[in-house]
Order: sequence, then C-alpha cells, then structure tokens
Amino acid sequence: MPLPCAEETEQPHWRKASYCANGECIEAAFDSSGGIVLVRDSKRPAGGNLTLTSSQWRSLLSGIKSGQYSHLSR
Repeated sequence: MPLPCAEETEQPHWRKASYCANGECIEAAFDSSGGIVLVRDSKRPAGGNLTLTSSQWRSLLSGIKSGQYSHLSR
C-alpha cells in the first residue's frame, strides 16, 4: 500500500525494532515528510495497517515506554 500523498509506485519501507527477537513485533513505515506513520503486525503483513500522525506515533511510543499498555500483554 503506498503511503498517503506518495507516488503510486512508492512502497512503504517497513522497519522492525532491532530488539525484536521472536518475530512477533510491530513494523512501522514512515513517509518522507515525517508526518505519517504506518503500523502493522509483522506476523500478518497483509492484514492491513494503522495510519497514525507523527504526534499519535510519539504518544503511542511514550505510552508503551511508560507501561501504560502493559496490561494488554497478559
């Protein structure tokens, strides 16, 4: 799926965290302007993705780092 406002031939460059040991991670792709972040499940890459603004992405990362979502991994 092309990034919003990208040329039709541009495909997202998906990145996985370097500390993702078991392969069950999220992947993120960033548009060239830094305004949009796509997020998907690495186990199901064809299952769709979330589209976040850079502000929403920073908020999500902050919540993860602070343990706000730790109850979801149980």
